[in-house]
Amino acid sequence: MSASTFRRIAGVLFVSLALGVAYLAGLLTESAIRPAGSADASSAMLIGEAWQLVDGHFFGTLPTTQTRTYAAIRGMLTPLKDPYTVLIEPSAAKLESDQLRGQFGGIGADLMRDAEGHTRLSPYPDGPAARAGVLEGDELLAIDGAGLDANQPLNEIETHLRGDIGSRVRLTLNRAGQTIEIEIERAQITPPSTLWRMIDSAPGIGYISIRVFTDRTPGEVQRAIDDLRGQGARALVIDVRDNGGGLLQAAVDVTGQFVDGLILIEQQREGGERQFTATGNGSARDVPLAVVINNSTASASEILAGALRDRGRAVLIGERTFGKGSVQSVYPLSDGSSLHITTAVWLTPNRRSLNGQSLQPDIEVKRTADDRAAGRDPVLDRAVAYLQTQP
Repeated sequence: MSASTFRRIAGVLFVSLALGVAYLAGLLTESAIRPAGSADASSAMLIGEAWQLVDGHFFGTLPTTQTRTYAAIRGMLTPLKDPYTVLIEPSAAKLESDQLRGQFGGIGADLMRDAEGHTRLSPYPDGPAARAGVLEGDELLAIDGAGLDANQPLNEIETHLRGDIGSRVRLTLNRAGQTIEIEIERAQITPPSTLWRMIDSAPGIGYISIRVFTDRTPGEVQRAIDDLRGQGARALVIDVRDNGGGLLQAAVDVTGQFVDGLILIEQQREGGERQFTATGNGSARDVPLAVVINNSTASASEILAGALRDRGRAVLIGERTFGKGSVQSVYPLSDGSSLHITTAVWLTPNRRSLNGQSLQPDIEVKRTADDRAAGRDPVLDRAVAYLQTQP
């Protein structure tokens, strides 16, 4: 297998809702696969014999060759007893790649499934879908005339909405009981990984929400810092709640905006260690910080949170984090799927392992479902109150 460009990933990355949680922390490729030895050849022969017997004698409908192959790979991985060493099928692997790159051809809308199982659209402001007339909450019934399966994973539906820039897709929608059709020309979609604003109720405090670490995140965070300081921010809240991770280097670069020196220690399979350090050119190394976290703060976002606390730069406010500290190498396979293999673990600067161990908040605050429904955010409120006490 020839090698493609490699990137290292750290994250419990949420690649569409149906894929769920793909636990990622490093992307490497190999230049070649070693020749099989005699034991490997014997094993392959044994598998072939078993399938041949099934083909010849099974009473019932046989699955496709692809289904069998994926099942065989997953079966091979089961004895490893590692939930992070997994096979990702082509459609999900493509969405994963697009998300990490931070841009793709599409209609500019998120998919969600409501309590009744309906697939609904949430268009991006001024995106192709919104410009074509799609409204928040429209139910998606069909794509190019092909109806949706009620049990169809959202990531599979998403692959049909994405496509080449300039191509067109026809959506059949249900809006308040009325069926309508809308044709949309796909465009380059670049969803922001970072959002920021000043806290209206607290002059002098800026808010930066990092939703995922992509190629574009370091530049977006730099713009956020510059913009907020230009508006008079003297302190910052960094929100990594529900951030499942992303690109390792992006997380390191973002953390380096706020701290000097050691950020991360990686313990490799062969027993060696690699250290990741800040360049010393961060633009917000003297700004008071509070980092807000929750149970879905994972891996790359735990790298940021753990480093900022270990280096004495921030307190953590909210709920305990997910606790993901292992490293996966992601190998592309010939059919577009990918294999994620655990190859290392990482530690915080104080050499704390997060493998199965959460970061505990310095100040514990929970945000309940009732808070969300009412638009309240006691975690953010507590972070603001903390920063107001800082000199």
